[in-house]
Formats: sequence, structure tokens, C-alpha cells
Amino acid sequence: MTARAYCDCHVNIYNEEHILPLYWTLHGRVRKGELAHQSDADSLYKAMAEVEKAIIFTLRYADAIGVEGDDETTAAAVRKYPDKFVGFAYVDPRRADYMDMLVHGIEDLGLKGVKFGPIYNGVHLPAPRLEPVYEYLQKRNLPLTMHMGTTYARNAPVELGRAIHVEPVAMKYPDLTMILAHLGHPWYDEAIVVARKQPNVWLEQSALFYRPWQYYNMLVLAEEYRTADKIFFGTDFPFAGVAESADGLININKQVEGTNLPRVSDETIQSILWSNPFKTWWKGDNPLG
Repeated sequence: MTARAYCDCHVNIYNEEHILPLYWTLHGRVRKGELAHQSDADSLYKAMAEVEKAIIFTLRYADAIGVEGDDETTAAAVRKYPDKFVGFAYVDPRRADYMDMLVHGIEDLGLKGVKFGPIYNGVHLPAPRLEPVYEYLQKRNLPLTMHMGTTYARNAPVELGRAIHVEPVAMKYPDLTMILAHLGHPWYDEAIVVARKQPNVWLEQSALFYRPWQYYNMLVLAEEYRTADKIFFGTDFPFAGVAESADGLININKQVEGTNLPRVSDETIQSILWSNPFKTWWKGDNPLG
């Protein structure tokens, strides 16, 4: 039986023309195992067969990992597969026209949230140029997903990936829903304690199953801090697939069989698999209508 989940909240979309030469020099450092490379709308639709909904967004990481997508591609995929996809805009605050592009993505293209990678775009979360983004999203009750944690890319300052920098922003903008991708690895303790303290901060566990010992410790710590109910399911496709991500979660305790180490509860596993961001991240404004 194929493992299923309700929603994949972390899916990357880009076409072949968006992939630059740098990508092929780095992709071997992403993970062990086979890595998919097709992430266009049709490929995503097939890959997301085992989830009800998928939140999709492009990457603008040209000088970090060699992918430079656009919001028009995201919006076109949503129009083609409205039953499956909910689209987020991508904001790159290094650009002079970043707010114009953001407004275009939300108000003209109809996208329902924003993705940002501080470590990839080299902009610190407390930077003044990000304040208009936070204010815009908070005013419109739109969620912000952020890459949190390290990366394999050389041209990406590690310090900018630490979740400890989220807390001052979360406190300044208490009505801004903030989602910390990848549980902030390897600083997952920071991500968990920030999400525990700040009611507007949430977590997701995409692209973690292939580091099973770290993943296990993340989930145990989240339970100990009573924060496991704030974790949502994601894959980071094409860097990981739905079935392998779900199986990695379902089987997380196998590595500690025969030991006295704690087990991740079935309640936590099921709550992540069937987590529903559409009931959580949009306060009374469900993007599915």
C-alpha cells in the first residue's frame, strides 16, 4: 500500500529553462539516493498523486544552487491543476523591484502566500528591506514559508539559516504566520523552541527522512517540548518524493527497536501525515474557497 498524506506543503516548481549550469555541479551533494530533476507542472501533478493538495512555489536561487524560476510558472500550474495546487509567490529582496513583483504575484496572479530563503538570497531576516514584506503579508493574512537550516550550496551564508533569528520578527509581527521549513536542521532545537514560544510560528519536516537519526531526534525533542502538533508534512520535491517521505516518517522508530530509547508516538506521526495547513495558516480565509 502506498503511503499517503493530506497535504505536501513544500513543493518546488520550475521548468527546464530555469535550471542553470551551476545546478548540475552541486546536485550530487543534496542527498543519497536517486534525485528527480523534472519539476514542471505536469511532472508535479503526477508526483503529487498521493496527496490531496500541494503548496507549490518557485526558487530564485540562481547564484546559490543554479535555479531561477518565476511566479508566472507557479500561477500557470495552479490554473492548470486547481484541484491539486495552491501557489505561493517567491520574494527575492535583493532585487530593486521586489515589492512590485510580490504585489504582482499576489494581486495579479492570485498566489496565496510567499516563500523566501534568507540563506540563499543572502538577506538577514531582521533586515529593513524585509519589513515591507512582513507588513504586506500580515495586513493580508498571508503565510510566509522560509527555508530554515543549512544547505549544500557554497554561496549561502550559514548564519542566515538559523531559526533563532525568526523570534524577533515573530514578536514584531504577531499576526504574521511564519513556517520554518526543514525543522531548521541542524539547529532544530532553535526551531522547536521558537515555535513553542511564538504562536504565529509553525514547522514543517520536508527533506529530512534521509537523515533518519537526526530526524528521530527532532521528533522526540518536539514531543518533549510539546510542539509536535505544530509540525506539517512536506517533501521538498524534487529533492524528495511523497512515498519515501511518508514512509520515512511512519518507520522512524525502526532504528531504535531493541533499545530503551523513546519512541515517537503514533499520534505525532499521524498528526504530521494528515496535517492541514488550510485550516491553520489562513485565519478564516481558506485559499481553497
